[in-house]
This record gives sequence, C-alpha cells and structure tokens, in this order.
Amino acid sequence: MSVIKDWTGRSNKLERIWLLAKIEFKLRYYENKLGLFWALLKPIMDICIYYIVFKIVLKSDVPSFASFLFIGLIIWNFFVESTSGTIQILSSKKYLYEYTNMNKLEIYISTLLSNSIGFFFNFFMFLVFYNYFEKESVGLAAENVWILALFVNLFILSLGVSLLLSNIYIIAKDITQIWLVFTTFLFFLSPIFFNLRTFKDALPSFDYGNPLAGIIINARRVMMEGKGPDMVLLTWDFGYAIFLLLAGLVSLSKLGSKAAEKL
Repeated sequence: MSVIKDWTGRSNKLERIWLLAKIEFKLRYYENKLGLFWALLKPIMDICIYYIVFKIVLKSDVPSFASFLFIGLIIWNFFVESTSGTIQILSSKKYLYEYTNMNKLEIYISTLLSNSIGFFFNFFMFLVFYNYFEKESVGLAAENVWILALFVNLFILSLGVSLLLSNIYIIAKDITQIWLVFTTFLFFLSPIFFNLRTFKDALPSFDYGNPLAGIIINARRVMMEGKGPDMVLLTWDFGYAIFLLLAGLVSLSKLGSKAAEKL
C-alpha cells in the first residue's frame, strides 16, 4: 500500500508515464533503419522457422497454422520482452528515481507501455493476415473485443513478474540466467505449437497451472474461433496475475526502497 499511496499522491503521473514510454519506444526502434518493422520482423522469422519444423516436417494438423503461431508468439514475445527486459531496470534506470521525482512503479509501467506499442502493431498485422489472407478464417466477430481483457491480464501478469525479478536481482544477480533457462522451459510447456487437445492430453490441467498458456488458449478462442473466453480459465489467469502483482509490490516496497544503495 505504501508504494501505491506514494504513486497516487503524485501529480502528472500519466503524463510522465506516457512520455517515458514514448522515449523508450523511439530509442528502441527509431534509431534503426527499418524502425517499427523490427518489432514485426522477429515474430515473422519465428513463424517461418516453426512453420517449417511443425507444419512441413512434422505435418501438424492444426488449421490456419501460420495465424495460430502468430498470435501465440506475439503474446509470448510481449511477456518475455517485458520480464527479461526489466530484470536490471532498477540498476539501468537508477538515475530516474534517484534524481527525478519519478516513482519506481512508473518506470516499470512505462517500459511495459513501450512494449505494448509493439504488441498492438503486431496484433494489427495478425488481424490483417488472418482476416484477409487466411483461407480458413472465421472473420471478425463481436467476441473479438475480449482480446482487450486478455491483454490487461497479460499486462498485469508481466508487470507482477517484472517487479519480482528486478527486486530479486538486487540480492541475487544470478536471477538473469535462471530466468533465461526457465523461460526456455516454459516456452515448450505453453501451447504455442500444439492444438488444445494435444496439449491437454500431454499435460492434463496444466492450462490452469500456467497462466500464460491460459491467455494464449483464450486469445485463440476469441480471435480465431469466434467464441467467448473460457471464463473459468480467465478467472484463474487473473487470479495468478493479481497475486503476482501484489507479491511484486511487496518486494518493491521491501527491497526496492534500498535498491540505490545495494546496487
């Protein structure tokens, strides 16, 4: 509560967050010749590689496989970029909370907002590809608006994990390598390549134990099947996200308050 009270008590919060997010986004993409297309290039390259391996070599029977991969990968990439990219944030952006009136929480939120710009650019490209180039597309549906709730779920989950990892980094620098190994492990335990039936047969009930899996499953339901989300799964995923956010805020209050001197 002390972290939240400190943040809500400050003026011009949204302006500072948005300004920092825009600066970070420009630094990441605008200095490159291809600019924002770098945000699209990685998922496209990943799709090409996994499409060849799973569709052509292993003969996957998943319909609309390119779009199936696309939406799974942009959700996965947002989560990994947001969490891996913020592990050292209290060290790399020490000047922002040391010499300005910025609250530490604002630094995290602005970084994730910067990633969100790239996410929605990729999501727009997914919509174009799936609805105009995919032969098996079911088209646009009212249920598509559920993707906003799923993104909020993904954002809260990523923010909570980011807070935890970056504050653990203060006392254990090894967390960077540990998280790299863990995300590689989690990548293959998420239904990015496999249809839901295969995933559930191999890992029964694991969609309820892995919040990222639940978000990907529901995103495909609302965007590619024209159905509403699985509400039980959505409730579990929001529960995980809120719990991790609260744990992250506690760690920011306990460890983050001494970040400057420890780092």
